[in-house]
Amino acid sequence: MSEAPAIVASGLEFAYGDRRALRGVSFEVPRGAVFGCLGPNGSGKSTLFKLLSTLVPLQGGRVSMLGHDLATAAAAIRARIGVVFQSPAVDRKLTVRENLRYAGMLLGLSGRELGARSDALLAAGNLADRAGDLVGELSGGLRRRVELAKCLLGRPELVLLDEASTGLDPAARRDMWAVLRAQPRLSVLFTTHLMDEAAEADQLLLLDQGAIVAAGRPADLMREVGGQVLEVETADAPALLRDLEQQCGARGEVVDGVVRLAGERVHELVPVVVERFGARVQRLQLAHPSLQDVFLRRTGRRFPAAEPEPAPAKGRRRRA
Repeated sequence: MSEAPAIVASGLEFAYGDRRALRGVSFEVPRGAVFGCLGPNGSGKSTLFKLLSTLVPLQGGRVSMLGHDLATAAAAIRARIGVVFQSPAVDRKLTVRENLRYAGMLLGLSGRELGARSDALLAAGNLADRAGDLVGELSGGLRRRVELAKCLLGRPELVLLDEASTGLDPAARRDMWAVLRAQPRLSVLFTTHLMDEAAEADQLLLLDQGAIVAAGRPADLMREVGGQVLEVETADAPALLRDLEQQCGARGEVVDGVVRLAGERVHELVPVVVERFGARVQRLQLAHPSLQDVFLRRTGRRFPAAEPEPAPAKGRRRRA
């Protein structure tokens, strides 16, 4: 008998009053996969995370997690999953090892078993030499690794992460994913607003206004856009696009005041644009399609830029 998928969701609906946060969302997460949910604010990804982590009850649709029905067996699901929230859930006044010890005790672990699991996770997260350090003195990346170690103490089969890499630099983000991907047969579902992080998922769900606008392997979704993308910034984008169409036979569109052309041979337009319209060009960029282009193609608008992370509060110097 084959093992049930980590998650099977069908026709999920959820509303806050008159506002529909999820609109018929359906997807499947295979065992051992890293599954990403990408979307801007208001896309429904946070509501989806709350449903799957059993924080809010189902309103419409069905979900099976690890072979259990979410509507009737939430307690059984909680015993087999790990959850990492966007806001840190570590005690800054305790050491790294103390955080793991108390988290393990809440899971019913003790003695040699708790010590062995803690040691293994400290080693996996490159935290062994920081075991005696206060968590409040660690950098954000190291604190996130402590949080992951706590999450993995109970040996979950499925880990849910909500914007878990927010505030981490690229190196710390890579460290976090290295720890997760090193766990055998672990299934992961994560939400993110970061394009580069979403592109690393095995499978991706692109959400907008509560609905799925794209789903599949990130590389396949970007390949559907086709060829390359040429963007030309100018003072009068509609006029430049009109001239490109009339004089060069190009076909494009104006998005947010920028001329945008996509296709297999669009790179051949670069010298033409420079030669004929160079005086009108403020910026010219040629690139391979990205998830931004996928979102634009499916919704007709750009993925909103992420707001800058708040600066860390002043205080004691954190150890890197």
